[in-house]
Amino acid sequence: MTFAAPAQAHAKTNTLVAKLWNYCNVLRDNGLSTIEYVEQLSYLLFLKMADEISSDSFTEREARPVVPAPYDWKSLVRLKGIDLEVHYRRTLEVLAKNPGTTLGTIFAKSQNRITEPALLEKLVVDLIGREDWTIQGTDLKGDAYEGLLAKGAEDTKTGAGQYFTPRALIDAVVEVMQPGPKDTITDPACGTGGFLIAAHHYIREHHMQNLSRDDRLALGAGKVWGNELVTGTARLAAMNMLLHGIGDADGRSLITVGDALAEKPDRHASLVLANPPFGKKSAITIVGTDGRAEREDISYEREDFRATTTNKQLNFLQHIMSLLEMDGRAAVVLPDNVLFEGGAGEKVRRRLLDDFDLHTILRLPTGIFYAGGVKANVLFFEKRPPRRGGVPNTSKLWVYDFRTAKHFTLKQNPLRRADLQEFVDAYLPGEPRDGRVESERFKSFDYAELIARDKVNLDITWMKDPALDDADSLLPPEVIAQEIVEDLQAALSEFAAIAEALGGEVAGEVDVSQPSDLG
Repeated sequence: MTFAAPAQAHAKTNTLVAKLWNYCNVLRDNGLSTIEYVEQLSYLLFLKMADEISSDSFTEREARPVVPAPYDWKSLVRLKGIDLEVHYRRTLEVLAKNPGTTLGTIFAKSQNRITEPALLEKLVVDLIGREDWTIQGTDLKGDAYEGLLAKGAEDTKTGAGQYFTPRALIDAVVEVMQPGPKDTITDPACGTGGFLIAAHHYIREHHMQNLSRDDRLALGAGKVWGNELVTGTARLAAMNMLLHGIGDADGRSLITVGDALAEKPDRHASLVLANPPFGKKSAITIVGTDGRAEREDISYEREDFRATTTNKQLNFLQHIMSLLEMDGRAAVVLPDNVLFEGGAGEKVRRRLLDDFDLHTILRLPTGIFYAGGVKANVLFFEKRPPRRGGVPNTSKLWVYDFRTAKHFTLKQNPLRRADLQEFVDAYLPGEPRDGRVESERFKSFDYAELIARDKVNLDITWMKDPALDDADSLLPPEVIAQEIVEDLQAALSEFAAIAEALGGEVAGEVDVSQPSDLG
């Protein structure tokens, strides 16, 4: 990574994002949503990059075509108007037939949504064609694409924000987890790949100069991988990782597409970083013979699960427990209900305390996610072998309250990396946890205290927001309004869960969707 002129690189990135975004404004007038625009860019960016890679005589490997000649970048730039549109549609159709490869992941179920040939030609010639994407620094082109994804997350009408985790949070989590070159790293609900990219970047920044060539190649060829349920989001993740220098354009895809919860994992990781999608239930939509669509709840009968439940987050937590190799570690963003829900929730929490070392919980503030009403936490835990005499692996849980008296909004007061520095410092990354010091926001709780709590409730709080009692410290009206809305949404979701547990039917199911990751 180049550090010589960070301000200059940042300015170049912003210029490139602005250029890409200006074209988005043009295409929105043609009926494209932001997320559809980013998808179309992904197809064209891949074809242009593949062309640059194939013609680069300085690559370490022998130059070879990544995309078959009849459907490569050169075949597009030779055409204009309706001929270009027809050929582009055929290109997408052909390239989708490469399952298991990066090529197949990016072009899976692809469609041309640019119905105006002149606009397609402007994208090919004026926007994508005039940039040398593989020559530019990895950080420049990758950060530009990621910046576009961040803008796309603001498009609330399409729900794009549910796949985006704030970069400030990702960076802080990765910094305390300290991924290394020996780690195998995965995210089972990777969204657009934010956690995986940040972990890879951390390793490059802190270890790359000490790695051999073989180790560097291995780092981008299978030691980092992810899974995503939604085909379109997996496409964005594959492209995002490729632009950040992770994986090969014509190699095996590092992103698999499908339901991560469906089967017991056949591969384990030493580090799991994840922000699974929020929402009360796992469900599928079934269309009956009468044409009516109905939702059917899913519970997963897996031998490695302690509890059978339709709660999506509890299932993801159990899946991540199985994903970890012995002495592996995890950092997972989960909603409050995972910490206090009874029944299956209590069973899972007991297993987490007994079989794993749940050592830290970071209570997150509201106002940092694109979905309203989200009250979430980051759970940090490690997988340990059983101890003699049935002694639990968790001896002490540290809770950092970053929620009370913290007020963020997505635009006026967004979360920044500096806001999380006190938590990072208190965590003592890389140092023994017995050196931690309690403070107003950081408290420790022994196993005996935790297990004695009603239903092993880990939703622990002890602070009060002074702004609620002090008339002189009133928050801005827009912040107050947003927090009222988020509290109501969260309360409705919890009441719906209670009604369901009591056997009642919930009309108009509340689904507090959560960003899964940039993801």
